[in-house]
Amino acid sequence: AEGAAETAAAEEAARIPAFRRLASTVAPLPAENVDTDQIIPASFLKVTAKEGLAEGLFANWRYDDPEGLRFPDQSFVLNRPEHEKAKILLAGDNFGCGSSREHAPWALLAHGFRAVISTRFADIFQNNALKNGLLVVAVSPEVSKRLFEQVAADPGVEVAIDLDTQRLTLPGGEQLAFAVDPFARRCLLDGVDQLGYLLDRVPAIEAWEREHPARVDTRVG
Repeated sequence: AEGAAETAAAEEAARIPAFRRLASTVAPLPAENVDTDQIIPASFLKVTAKEGLAEGLFANWRYDDPEGLRFPDQSFVLNRPEHEKAKILLAGDNFGCGSSREHAPWALLAHGFRAVISTRFADIFQNNALKNGLLVVAVSPEVSKRLFEQVAADPGVEVAIDLDTQRLTLPGGEQLAFAVDPFARRCLLDGVDQLGYLLDRVPAIEAWEREHPARVDTRVG
């Protein structure tokens, strides 16, 4: 019973928010070279759980008193009512640079974002994001510029992302293909991380092992 409980706990921990299709308004953050300390300041890294990280997202920009999470700056994009329900963040170039900080995608997800669009992502942030259920979509500088302009003209415009077909639909209906690591795509569609992917295949692994006995006897004595 104890082993079954441990397996169930491991399987639960290995689940991430599945991603298939999303249509949403967009929160524009044109700043470039946004690092992970700006995404979630170090003062909010005292926890290993994901709960409560939404309040710390971009805290140094969102609040005049970031330590106390007080006095929100109404000019900052996340504090503006027209963007409060956006599930897609449109960011400037080189988003997520700086130190490796898994709390960064955790905080973005906790706030409600399911995808980030940028012209370029830091490698470590991109890997952390995909492993936690946050899709990152890289577009050309021309497309990024056009998107920022469209959102500025009408904050209510929507962007659609289809991970099944790997298509990004811009306001107005134009569709663009985007790249994503095939294994990360499979995990996102299934709603599992790397461990969850393996756990889902335990029956097949065990069946293979039964049909393929060990070729070397490793028993002692």
